[in-house]
Amino acid sequence: MNIPGLRNHIPLGAPATREPCDGSESSMRVSLGFTPRWFRDRLGIDFSESWHQDADVRFHSLTAMKAHLHECFPEVPFFVPSGDPDPSCVTISGVYGIMLISGLFGLELDYRVDDWPDAAGGRKLSKDEISATPVPLPNGDYDVFLDQHKLYIDLMKQMDRLEEKFGIIPGYLNYQGILNVAMKLGGQDIFLDLYDDPEFTRIFFRRIAGLIGAVSKRIQARQRSSGFHINLLSMSNCVINMLRPEQYAEFLLPLDQALSREYKRFGIHTCNWDASPYAEYLTGIENMGYFDTGPAADLAGIRSLFPETRRAVLYSPVWLVEKNENEIAADLERIARDFAPCDVVLADENVLSGRSDR
Repeated sequence: MNIPGLRNHIPLGAPATREPCDGSESSMRVSLGFTPRWFRDRLGIDFSESWHQDADVRFHSLTAMKAHLHECFPEVPFFVPSGDPDPSCVTISGVYGIMLISGLFGLELDYRVDDWPDAAGGRKLSKDEISATPVPLPNGDYDVFLDQHKLYIDLMKQMDRLEEKFGIIPGYLNYQGILNVAMKLGGQDIFLDLYDDPEFTRIFFRRIAGLIGAVSKRIQARQRSSGFHINLLSMSNCVINMLRPEQYAEFLLPLDQALSREYKRFGIHTCNWDASPYAEYLTGIENMGYFDTGPAADLAGIRSLFPETRRAVLYSPVWLVEKNENEIAADLERIARDFAPCDVVLADENVLSGRSDR
């Protein structure tokens, strides 16, 4: 069995996502990233509206960010400038942060100078608003919906600009995952609706899954036509531990399974949790190219369930400060023994989950 793998990827100034493995990955590959605030404090980068809507503004800021990272961390390969222009700076990665799908659902975006966008005023949609939104049901007419949506139109203009200027449209947008989007749109009430209104919840989840699939397929087809070969989807299930494993299997697993069959590469991100209780259910997803968890998980058990999958463990940079050298060494030795080959993800919590409320 040869599963097309995905590795963790933290684009410059963007939430974490995934990218294809290329065979160069080491047994303990480190994936390192920083929040917008880190770049704002050091370089004065403005991450507000123009960063997300103007491809030229973003390119110039990313070029400055890459040069600064190389100056600070010359030993990190990803931070070494390569080419003119640098491929990592010609990108749609990070556009709209984690808010693309929520914005298409109707949440107004609040752009920030030192963070990713979030819902304006922290607004959530009521159940009536969610039911009334024009987002189609699966198998609906997504073309009409998207071609009339300002957020999508603006994104297409940026992609046109990248192709016009550089001849290609690289990058990995963050589509989040079904449960993440549901919580962003409706708030914590979604966890009560699982019990109190399961029919609404099922339809809501199906509409989110349908929109993620339709948007990602369209955008990636546009990227491929420019010469950037992309055919993948990574679902961010950052709040999966708010559900019992049996609830995930009932409400969300079938949707993740259906989406996974539409892409050459597919992955599941669970954030810095112990994902062990969910791992058995996730084996039901075919061709799992990526799966991550926190270090408290049963790493050896997960590796045995996903021997062909590129795995990752999320190691908080806070632990590098709070733990002594012996404790850190013990953690890394356990990860190497029980989970390698894998990625070790060192990122601010905001980078991992895309949260912009902290």
